Amino acid sequence: MKETMKELPESQRPYEKCLREGEGTLSDGELLAVILRSGTRGVTSLELANEILNYTKDSSYPGLLGILHTSLQELMKLNGIGKVKAVQLKCIGELSKRIASTAARTQLSFGDPATIAKYYMEQLRHEEQEVILCMMLDGKNHLLGEYILSKGTANAALITPREIFMEALRRHALNIILVHNHPSGDPMPSSCDEEVTERVYRAGELLGVHLLDHIIIGDHRYISFREQGFLRKPEK
Repeated sequence: MKETMKELPESQRPYEKCLREGEGTLSDGELLAVILRSGTRGVTSLELANEILNYTKDSSYPGLLGILHTSLQELMKLNGIGKVKAVQLKCIGELSKRIASTAARTQLSFGDPATIAKYYMEQLRHEEQEVILCMMLDGKNHLLGEYILSKGTANAALITPREIFMEALRRHALNIILVHNHPSGDPMPSSCDEEVTERVYRAGELLGVHLLDHIIIGDHRYISFREQGFLRKPEK
């Protein structure tokens, strides 16, 4: 019969190791074990944690990253993972994304595409479908809000300038920035991305709502239309 966690030597228990040596010394499996707290009959929380990591290791998103890309229903199919533990695991993933986003927000500068890409990176790079959003700014480039234009489609051509500027004008925005992800991980603009950007730019100049940039998020990579010279600076 397998040992329970309490029957293991204290040096092998993740919780005690964290108290003794610090959380940075814990392996991915040990960190998960501490959060899961308990295992199931005949399986310790550490063994259960390692089973979860092994389940995702052969996927496109191995290890801890796989938790973000494994649905609640899929997690519940694993032996020892019920609804409560599955929800815990999904919340861990969401919490990690929000922590990364909150940390990046303090460095957010709307004149610096790198800071915008960093702010949205954890939110968007894990998305398996394309998400297109619009950041709306006032004349001093203070953020008035963001608006999700599309989610669940890989066809940016479905986004029309009319939809964008109706929301921008409702918020009294004078500048906008488009941000979207490429689920493939490659941020290189498609011909469709370029066409949409050009249409939005031209419409904005007519309406007095300037498109400052269009940033495409890949996997730890981004491309800024402004940095690439695809967009001209708005006329004063």
